[in-house]
Amino acid sequence: MGCSATLLPTPPYVRRHSTSPCPSLSSPHINRRNLLFLSTTLTFPTTISISTSVAAPPPPPDITITERVFLDFSICPNYFTNRNLGDDLSNCADSEPIGRLVLGLYGNLVPITVSNFKAMCTGSSGSTYKGTLVQKIFPGQFFMAGRQGRRDKGEVKPPLKLIRNVESIESKAFLLEHSRAGIVSLPLSENDDDDDLKLNPNYHNVEFLITTGPGPCPQLDSKNIVFGTVLEGLDIVTTIASIPTYKPSENIRQYNDFAELIGDGRAKTARAIWNKPLKTVYISDCGELKVAKPTLSPSLP
Repeated sequence: MGCSATLLPTPPYVRRHSTSPCPSLSSPHINRRNLLFLSTTLTFPTTISISTSVAAPPPPPDITITERVFLDFSICPNYFTNRNLGDDLSNCADSEPIGRLVLGLYGNLVPITVSNFKAMCTGSSGSTYKGTLVQKIFPGQFFMAGRQGRRDKGEVKPPLKLIRNVESIESKAFLLEHSRAGIVSLPLSENDDDDDLKLNPNYHNVEFLITTGPGPCPQLDSKNIVFGTVLEGLDIVTTIASIPTYKPSENIRQYNDFAELIGDGRAKTARAIWNKPLKTVYISDCGELKVAKPTLSPSLP
């Protein structure tokens, strides 16, 4: 038989099972399942926006050297006899000069700390570092000077013309590390002044420390304010660091720890002489160094 060219439409609810040897001439039927299959197999161009922006890193600390000052150090052989450097260092006429340090200060980073330190070097603060002692030397780490107290004991008299240093609560003041010898820093955590002295309305923390090397002092980082560096005189720093200091015996240390544990105030008084140099090292002169270019090239801390 031949195939009829005219076909009746197949009802949608009847499955199409072709048993005829002739191909169907009707349009192909596309049901819902076919549409779903096509939608999952066909690909369409899409545009996906992915943000790849990364926050810019903060700028490095500004360690431009804006000021230069000097500190001359000497040894007074007569101090242990009188416990007094005398007026205008009269008791140290036969002093032995050690040498001069030239310090570069980071005035853009911590302007108040630098201004106060410079004022102590020039005497414009109403006080000065001249004629004051190096009170502590920690071998292989740092030495400290500039403790406020009694002038007749070689300590700094209260400076009345300094402004309060609010940089001690600013995070940017603690960015630099004590990474090598010759770092100049304002000690906050290492400051061991008496509490009664700190309650004095005229009290200003004008102590400073200088790292002596040979390695870094990470225990000082994030606790003290680095505000300068030694530009000249690292050999002088090494000389000061090599001066012998008072070291208590192990028995004394244990007794002191016990006294502190039970609240004996004499424990802190006894510790005041620990790490003191056995030679009287003092600042025989200090001041500002004028330069042709007030702003010098940065120096790494």
